[in-house]
Amino acid sequence: MRSWREAVAVYANPRVLAMLLLGFSSGLPFPLVLTTLSARLRLAGIDRTTIGYFSLVGLAYSLKYFWAPLVDRVRLPLLGRLGRRRSWMLLAQCGIAAGLVAMAVADPASDAAHFAWLAVATAFASATQDIAVDAWRIEAASRESQGAMAAAYQTGYQLALLAAGAGALTAAAGYGWTTAYFAMAACVAVGIATTLVVGEPEARIDRATLAQEARVIAFLERSAHWPAPLRAAVAWLIGAVVSPFVDFFMRNGWRAGLPILLLIMTYRLNYTTMGVAANTYYIDLGFTLPEIALVSKVYGVLMTLGGALLAGVLIKRYGIPKTLLIGWVLLTVANLFYAYIANISPGLAWLAGVVSIDNVANGIAGTAFIAYMSSLTNTAYTATQYALFGTLWSLPAKAIASQWGTVVDAWGYEPFFVATAAIGLPALVLVLWAMRRERQAGSAAAAPSSA
Repeated sequence: MRSWREAVAVYANPRVLAMLLLGFSSGLPFPLVLTTLSARLRLAGIDRTTIGYFSLVGLAYSLKYFWAPLVDRVRLPLLGRLGRRRSWMLLAQCGIAAGLVAMAVADPASDAAHFAWLAVATAFASATQDIAVDAWRIEAASRESQGAMAAAYQTGYQLALLAAGAGALTAAAGYGWTTAYFAMAACVAVGIATTLVVGEPEARIDRATLAQEARVIAFLERSAHWPAPLRAAVAWLIGAVVSPFVDFFMRNGWRAGLPILLLIMTYRLNYTTMGVAANTYYIDLGFTLPEIALVSKVYGVLMTLGGALLAGVLIKRYGIPKTLLIGWVLLTVANLFYAYIANISPGLAWLAGVVSIDNVANGIAGTAFIAYMSSLTNTAYTATQYALFGTLWSLPAKAIASQWGTVVDAWGYEPFFVATAAIGLPALVLVLWAMRRERQAGSAAAAPSSA
């Protein structure tokens, strides 16, 4: 176990500081194509049904696994000189800036369909940036530093949500939506500058990876009689899509691999299911929009930042599984507190207290979860494997979260939040399993030295 001073010192790493800026770059477009965009659409007179359809833009972030192999394997012309991670980051960032500029000058009221396609294109570029940034984050630092890298990413991401949320809304109120989106497009320069300055991480190829590559070579030898274009396409699919999946189970085995994937699928269920109901819940409790904005969007973001930074230290000192457990416990407590205040007519102090627990918990749990998924990837397939993990946890969580209104209408808020706490119980069992597995691995590693 490391000392607290050693745990905190990890934030002095230059690449951890660079991760803060790249996290900001990743978080910036998200509200501008979803939550902030919804406000713009409503003020433009767009009906709620149409605005609801715009939320499908968010599928780009859940489905990025399907083009992550391209980011892993395709070398871009000209930009490829920067390296496979930095070149894709730069291309995506330029696409985001262009998309935001196009959205700035477009009028959703006059042509909602055209505006929707601009949002889709911007979200696609944003999701592509996420793929490349996630891969750079994992490859640019050692496993011991992944907690700090995840914390820096979370911190930058939350600051970007604040800038593109409250910042963009404030700019729009004073100067109009065109100016607000132009200002956000200018902020993309933070990511572009960082991409140009940081170094390209070194790709490390282990024996397991070489075995997977041998699979491609064997196919090419067996299919020499195939038409050349078809043979090349299938070989690419084997190397870019099949090999990352097979590699995961070869390194972990089925007995460990399946519980790992189940942990990824279940760990964020309680937070995601509860989170989508938050704003409506606050309104139904009688809080005003300024109160919600102050406590949830400003104070709450600061609490999340604090939780993320604390998580980096906890991971360095105690390890990832124990930090996952701390995050799970705090999130469960937050859900139960939400259930408690549903029937007591809480004041602002109660709201601030619950939001504090919830957001600190989210900062810790989210950072530990990112670090956990990062630790599972092979650097030869970083983008593809991490994007697969993202799809595994986000799609089930969003599908369940979509039913929150039905549950609340039928049973009320108190049973709903009790249910969101209970839905996390499978994750608790799997986190305890991960802690036991880590202890066994540590004991096995120490055994030869003590013999």
